[in-house]
Amino acid sequence: MSPVISIKGLSKTYASGFQALKTIDLDIRRGEIFALLGPNGAGKTTLISIVCGIVRASTGTVTVDGHDIVSDYRAARALIGLVPQELTTDAFESVWDTVSFSRGLFGKPKNPAHVEKVLRDLSLWEKRDSRIMTLSGGMKRRVLIAKALSHEPRILFLDEPTAGVDVELRKDMWEVVRALRASGVTIILTTHYIEEAEQMADRIGVINRGEIVLVEDKATLMQKLGRKQLTIQLNGRLDAVPPPLAGYALALADDGAALVYDYDSQGERTGITGLLQDLARAGIEFHDLHTTQSSLEDIFVDLVRQAR
Repeated sequence: MSPVISIKGLSKTYASGFQALKTIDLDIRRGEIFALLGPNGAGKTTLISIVCGIVRASTGTVTVDGHDIVSDYRAARALIGLVPQELTTDAFESVWDTVSFSRGLFGKPKNPAHVEKVLRDLSLWEKRDSRIMTLSGGMKRRVLIAKALSHEPRILFLDEPTAGVDVELRKDMWEVVRALRASGVTIILTTHYIEEAEQMADRIGVINRGEIVLVEDKATLMQKLGRKQLTIQLNGRLDAVPPPLAGYALALADDGAALVYDYDSQGERTGITGLLQDLARAGIEFHDLHTTQSSLEDIFVDLVRQAR
């Protein structure tokens, strides 16, 4: 299946000389949730702004479902909904009016039934006549999503959609995003909440200093780069790793009361069985076992550190 968004050789250098993006090549699959992670200033918002037609690229091309964003910009932009980081609308407008107006901007005919559905899906129906200025921060964030969905886009960009939103509301919004993906909408998400990417994304892209560091299926990424460790709490203390256990990737805790086994580095989990058998043969007794695996946050921090 051809990608719904195809980015080739994209770069952006501002008049000041600052190069925000450096030769970006990236394909977004139709119907996926793609999480774009990166530290502040990495180029996430610049990349999204170019695809959405807000910022002009210095070099490269972008096509949206086969439409070039420069030569066929009307067709390309009609397919895209953008949820920016901040709400920029008339504070005196009602929720209903601002969402309806956004639909009209794309030349869509009035469709009160669709606007109602969007507002109900986002738990905004009861606030439809409220002025924007009277809403809470979380409700304003929902209005941003409603505005982006007003013209029925097939691609949705979410730029830090849950920044400043409480945990309960964040999870509610995740459910909305999942429902959109189930309906066939492709979603590109930038976030500082690693948990959000871990919960939501099908694929992960990491950008740092204007360059794509890595793009990988989430499960594959965590399998390839996630560290798995087994901590063995000993009944006694050791001064060093015993010679019979030298063949394992073992480290002795500072207090000598635990052995830490990085079993993923062995390439197979069956090494755990052999390790426990060799512990028994060496007469080393233990009273507890504890396993841990790297989170996506650990992997992200390592990738960004390596790219510096």
